Amino acid sequence: MKKQILFIASISALFCLSACDVKNSQKEVSQLDTEQQQSKVIPQGFKKITSVEKKDAEISIPFSKYQLDNGLTVILHSDNSDPLVHVDVTYHVGSGREEPGRSGFAHFFEHMMFQGSENVADEQHFGLITESGGTLNGSTNQDRTNYYETVPSNQLERMLWLEADRMGFFLDAVTKQKFENQRETVKNERGQNYDNRPYGLLRERVNEALFPEGHPYSWSTIGYIEDLNRANLNDLKKFFLRWYGPNNATLTIGGDLDEAQTLAWVKKYFGGIPRGPEVADPIYHPVTLDKDRYISMQDNVSLPLMYMSYPTVHLNHPDEAPLDVLMYILGTGKTSLLYKNMVKNGKAVQANASHGCAELSCQFSIFALPTPGTTLAELETITRASLDEFESRGGAKLDDIQRVKADIVSGLIYGLESVSGKVAQLASYQTFRDNPDAIGEDVARYENVSQDDVMRVYKKYIKGNHGVIMSIVPNGQAQQIIKPDTWQRYDRNIPKNIEDDSLVLRPGTSDFDRSLIPASGQNPSVSVPDIYQLSTQTGIKVLGAVNDEVPTTTIRIRIPAGQTREPIDKLGLASLTAAMMEEATKQSTAEDLSNQLQKLGSTVNFSADNKFTTVNIRTLTKNLESTLAVAIEQLTQPKFDSADFLRLQKQQIEALKRAKKDASTTATEVFNKLVFGANNSFAYANNGTISTVEKLSLKDVTEFYEAYFGPANADVIVVSNLGEKDVSQALKTLDIWQGNSSPLPAIKPFPELQAGTLYFIDKPEAAQSEIRIGKRALKYDSVGEYYRADLMNYNLGGAFNSRINLNLREDKGYTYGARSFFYGDDIHGFYRAQAGVRADTTADSIVQFRNEISAFHDQGLTVKELEFVKSAIGQRDARSYETPRQKLNFLSEIITYNLDKGFVDKQNKILANVGIEELNGLAKKHLKLDEMITVVVGDKAAIMESLKPMFEEIVEIDEEGKPL
Repeated sequence: MKKQILFIASISALFCLSACDVKNSQKEVSQLDTEQQQSKVIPQGFKKITSVEKKDAEISIPFSKYQLDNGLTVILHSDNSDPLVHVDVTYHVGSGREEPGRSGFAHFFEHMMFQGSENVADEQHFGLITESGGTLNGSTNQDRTNYYETVPSNQLERMLWLEADRMGFFLDAVTKQKFENQRETVKNERGQNYDNRPYGLLRERVNEALFPEGHPYSWSTIGYIEDLNRANLNDLKKFFLRWYGPNNATLTIGGDLDEAQTLAWVKKYFGGIPRGPEVADPIYHPVTLDKDRYISMQDNVSLPLMYMSYPTVHLNHPDEAPLDVLMYILGTGKTSLLYKNMVKNGKAVQANASHGCAELSCQFSIFALPTPGTTLAELETITRASLDEFESRGGAKLDDIQRVKADIVSGLIYGLESVSGKVAQLASYQTFRDNPDAIGEDVARYENVSQDDVMRVYKKYIKGNHGVIMSIVPNGQAQQIIKPDTWQRYDRNIPKNIEDDSLVLRPGTSDFDRSLIPASGQNPSVSVPDIYQLSTQTGIKVLGAVNDEVPTTTIRIRIPAGQTREPIDKLGLASLTAAMMEEATKQSTAEDLSNQLQKLGSTVNFSADNKFTTVNIRTLTKNLESTLAVAIEQLTQPKFDSADFLRLQKQQIEALKRAKKDASTTATEVFNKLVFGANNSFAYANNGTISTVEKLSLKDVTEFYEAYFGPANADVIVVSNLGEKDVSQALKTLDIWQGNSSPLPAIKPFPELQAGTLYFIDKPEAAQSEIRIGKRALKYDSVGEYYRADLMNYNLGGAFNSRINLNLREDKGYTYGARSFFYGDDIHGFYRAQAGVRADTTADSIVQFRNEISAFHDQGLTVKELEFVKSAIGQRDARSYETPRQKLNFLSEIITYNLDKGFVDKQNKILANVGIEELNGLAKKHLKLDEMITVVVGDKAAIMESLKPMFEEIVEIDEEGKPL
């Protein structure tokens, strides 16, 4: 499961978290008064367990915890800073509850829970939430499954109705057709994310070797195809009846809510759902190996990979915290031993450590990708030598402990920036500790980690212990593995299936008509953020907004030094220059800078895109001055060391090689080149091509920096809890920034599209095909035809329950997801429909894309669809400005296209008044299939014959888009 580690160092003065049991927090007389008051607002059938209140000058997650008579745990967190709510239902069941031969059930069931229930029609779950301006999803890991949605606050009752209906009234709505469709969808997901992805089977193979046969962590959450094929409808229903009772669930709600009203709704919709079977926590059994297990596999990869994994403890074990600190010291960031011994000296492209924890086991893992010329065996030797070095140098240093703890302090505070983040934290603590207020426990356990603790756990769990060492090598290069395999995959012992079709149902009860969809409350008032503008002494334009919910500051410095400034024979130069900016300066080594930032809990990152090199800065506001000092040093005093250049150049080349193994990336990049021309630099991937990057020199980087990295035409965007005056004062540090700039070079003419042509890239033995269908289209326009075209496409391919996705994913089961969209900026625009589909459905998937686009072109959208898009788009602003990142993106749009914040009001007016005739006219104008090209990446031997009758012209091209 995803680790949620919360390190705190010397923060007693910063915040204090205290839970106060309502029954014990006051004197007896006051307690009686409190209980009488509570009885007026707490519905019958509830009992209040505890609450935590926020106090001045303290950082915490205030909440109240209740329990229904049926065992459902309810946690409420009030936050009225934005007019939205986040609802999370977490069931304490994941793949770790599955039985041998029944792998993948928990995740499969997650998919089924979106297919309607007794009072919610098929696809209505997605439709209602999307129409409400909300977003939704679900996830499954080894230990839990959760379902969540973020919606405008007036939609809360409707969300509770939806979640209660699938918790208590699900089975009667399950059909054989839904079961089969979702089985195909899950198999497509496995193909896309595991079987067809480079290194995608790594974790599955490692876990098979690490855990004994039959251990529920010995298989992956996605499950085995043969187990999914073996499942039947009754198996699924039994899984639901065993694990999906209210007494095995936590309902967590956060946001702009009325607590008394929310409890009344929870009682109404969940109170009639009967308890399920009792669920005990899983029992931990330590995992040990008597010797190292070497395993290997060949894969469609460009670089081999080394992976070492050791079993350690379990989630929330006392030794989890010092093991996490060891992980940081060994393999996180530029201060780590693995970086020093592998990456810095050019032995590895990438190397790091992790310590993933779940209820039944944690794994301390190390992985590395070698640079060409370094063998996997050498990386294993360096890894073991790095472990020895950790011990011989005396283990963890005080500086290490300080750096690691400070790094996680910021992680805790950043996690409070969104309601969804706070709700997820509360739900996780409740599920795995039975205490939503477990932050205090984490504070203590990480604050108390000592140098001796780190050395102790190293000696206990790593030194002299055995693990799994895996080699993944390119196909046909078995000689590159570290050692011959000492462990072999076994034929799984599948227990004999005892046919038992009996089901003991537990129907819910209702004293109201559940078939009636709750009405939405009054639409909440949504205001765009207040914006201020200022300029630095050197004329840099600054756009800012205040976000006073958390004491953090986020800054984005945009320098017009992006890909469009690259000559076509120097593609990748902007990205390589940006990478060099994160290395040594004339004053400090890269390791020193990294150490400073980690101690501050801050990040400074450089990246390049089409138009800009962007400096992204994130920090606790109290550390803003020190963080800006580091950022300005990097920006104005890069050292441009030759050793750094050669290392980063190799890394960029190897990243390009890896990208060529990814069919989705290849399809998109080839489409861009075909549509916008091979003579426009922005048509290529930001990191260039292998041939151009190989020819770049350090002189190219230096000259690019000197020509384009000046403050003229740059801009700065700030979101902080500080006001305009304090931000202006802090940004004075930019006044020392000097340098050159230049206007945007002219964009080369775009090529004439060979409409109707299929461009095919062969990917032998690919389990899936990647499809791209599209053409050039509109540039960005906030209130013009571009905005209206996006509205038009929403029902076709812009929402989960769009025509395209419902057809290819939900009805046909061909794909994990399909969509279409318009994208535009101020230099180019395009329309594209796309999906990754099961290989044997490639031809029919293209037919279905064509059918949907043609029908929309010819007939347009329906009145119902017009109402849907108006409702969905009209209400989504409620969740558009919550976090600093969202505010930053809003400000970026304004400053990029020279807008005023009133453009949102203009868009809302257009949305309210747009008619079906206008949108259907845009469909006829922009959705002409005879203007579009098609790109397919797939297995030629398997699918080409089925494609030939569909296209008059087929051009076979390589991964660069060049004809063969």
